Amino acid sequence: MAMLAACSSPAADAAEAGLDTLRLGYFANVTHAPALVGVAEGLFDDALGDTEVETQVFNAGPAAVEALSAGAIDAAYIGPNPSINTFIQSGGSSARILAGATTGGAALVVRDGIVAPADLAGTTLASPQLGNTQDVALRSWLRAEGFATTTAGGGDVRITPTENAQTLSLFQNGELDGAWLPEPWVSRLVVDAGAHVLVDEADLWPEGRFPTTVLLVRAEFAEQHPDAVEDLLRGHLAALDWIESHPAELPQVVNAALEDATGKALDDAVLERALAHVTFSPDPQAAAFTALVENGIEAGTQKEGSIDGLFDLTVLNRLLTADGRDPVADAGLGRDDG
Repeated sequence: MAMLAACSSPAADAAEAGLDTLRLGYFANVTHAPALVGVAEGLFDDALGDTEVETQVFNAGPAAVEALSAGAIDAAYIGPNPSINTFIQSGGSSARILAGATTGGAALVVRDGIVAPADLAGTTLASPQLGNTQDVALRSWLRAEGFATTTAGGGDVRITPTENAQTLSLFQNGELDGAWLPEPWVSRLVVDAGAHVLVDEADLWPEGRFPTTVLLVRAEFAEQHPDAVEDLLRGHLAALDWIESHPAELPQVVNAALEDATGKALDDAVLERALAHVTFSPDPQAAAFTALVENGIEAGTQKEGSIDGLFDLTVLNRLLTADGRDPVADAGLGRDDG
């Protein structure tokens, strides 16, 4: 299995090697703040030098994976379950996780009158897209609570994969009983639509830590352009550092980026609540991925298969170590040495 190059390089090397453009995908979500900040503050541009960063905004992971698999984008900020799915479906040849980005920031929010799991019988719930990380979490939790669901929308609880903005409108119109969503959509339904949280996903994981967003790269691109991949990681770490060192400016920068992507800024109360429920870190929380595989299989949204080799944290850990920071672990699912 080919791994990322272990040698360092200046940002301009990618352009000198003939790479004019790096195509990066991400979502207009608070859980993708490292991408939003990296683009808005020019941190990816700085890291990649003469290589232009071309961006594309997606609603959920399966659509981003489809673009990645088709070669329409080179890397993406994405949830863990679509990353797992493409890796297993391709027999380990499609993509590699380079780093973590975000933990936390997902929940099941519901209408008035639903106060316990038993109240969900016969209801209709939404998720961002069939097979995306929140969709799998919802199906897995419902199964543990004794509810049957189907990927076709049948069962004891009907799950309707729906674009996030439409979910808000449908919930406000009384056409949905709830949804399992990432931030800021959890907070939008709570603040703007009167929903309440029935399940905070953090309560389902040890110490409340679960991966929400990782940085995924197309394997072929990584093999052909290792210098650009390293520079992308430099930009990613710069974005995480910016977030940590600019807490007062973060809401404004994220909100401006969301408005640019969606045409609508968030209310201050929504953004404040959303940011309070997420943590940004290069640690991908790899130890959680075995459970995520099991959840996807049980949910009927992915095939069985191995995820050995899904992670390549080699370059990330070299950059972290060089900066005097602790490396992160791959839980035996890849190569994480510097």
